[in-house]
Amino acid sequence: MSRTVVLVDAVRTPFGKSGSAFVNTRADDLLIRAMRGLIERNPNLPIDQIDDVAIAAATQTGDQGMNIGRSASLLAGLPNTVPGYSVDRWCAGALTAATTVAGQIAMGAIDLALAGGVEHMGNHPIGELMDPNPRFLAEKIVDPDAMAMGATAERLHDRFPSITKERADRYALNSQLKTAKAYEAGLIQRDLIPTAARSEELGWTIISVDEGPRPTTTMEGLAALKTPFRPGGRVTAGNASGINDGATIALLASEDKAKELGLPIKAKMVTFAFAGVEPEVMGYGPVPSTIKALAKAGLTIEDIGAFEVNEAFAVQVIAFLEHFGIADDDARVNPYGGAIAVGHPLASSGVRLMINLARTFETHPEVRYGITTMCIGLGMGGTVIWENPHFTGGKN
Repeated sequence: MSRTVVLVDAVRTPFGKSGSAFVNTRADDLLIRAMRGLIERNPNLPIDQIDDVAIAAATQTGDQGMNIGRSASLLAGLPNTVPGYSVDRWCAGALTAATTVAGQIAMGAIDLALAGGVEHMGNHPIGELMDPNPRFLAEKIVDPDAMAMGATAERLHDRFPSITKERADRYALNSQLKTAKAYEAGLIQRDLIPTAARSEELGWTIISVDEGPRPTTTMEGLAALKTPFRPGGRVTAGNASGINDGATIALLASEDKAKELGLPIKAKMVTFAFAGVEPEVMGYGPVPSTIKALAKAGLTIEDIGAFEVNEAFAVQVIAFLEHFGIADDDARVNPYGGAIAVGHPLASSGVRLMINLARTFETHPEVRYGITTMCIGLGMGGTVIWENPHFTGGKN
């Protein structure tokens, strides 16, 4: 049995800089606020009919532990009859949460589910409490560079000499400019759930926009930044995503259930795929995962009219685009900017891509198919192909 899985809606908190806006806010409270915001703006959703909740976190300890999929659901006010669980595929956690519940929906086990992710990188620095098996390095299963994401990005520059630092900086600048333009038009704010935060100096406040974007970025400023992962390297804080705090949540359903309840349909899931690559060049992961997903769907890259590629590093996005013969500044790619500007709170980012793609679908009915894709630590990539429910015929 296989049924069509649809994205009904998705929202997120604003993303804060690590140790800044949400320094005194718990990770689970960020997620709870996002969940409540999603429910509030979907009054036709009977919360007692939600069949499951899948929540991702890359670090599942402290305020991101205790099976946050279940604990946050209870705290958000879902009935105690609604179960929940936790997911971990590092950066692709929320993407995996979405594909996991999609599998449940497609086989008929459930009809409605919440899927999302949270990462409070201020409370949980990358690698916190990790204990890598010594054999990883002693038996040369991976190179030491594989354990540091910035070092893997430098390795990607090594592999593709045509991707220069100037190219990466240019891509990063464009991400900032596209984000600034989207903010000026009010396009990003509409899917942000204003979130309370407390500052010891200012007291309580409401965070309603992302903290990371730097609209005054220039090529000269980017060129002057240090390269912390390698002397004379190419990866900087300017052409990489930030260290952030934030949460995302999506509502997925069977197409029949969505129609029965009068819920909107923002995208239809076609298929998805995950793939592995050498951990030392983990940023290349979206290439094989996209090749795999396209093959499953019986599509080619020419059939894709909209791309949301997570910008962990500029070099990683450019490597993906170069493989598929897509220009660095192709208008189909990340039209609202990306993680280089707004941030990348690890496990939450997959749903942010879905939010943006759904908005592109609304405004481009000539586009039939789009993808959300991202690289994943220790050498993986994940890709989901979506169909535009507003498609009216046209080029793709």
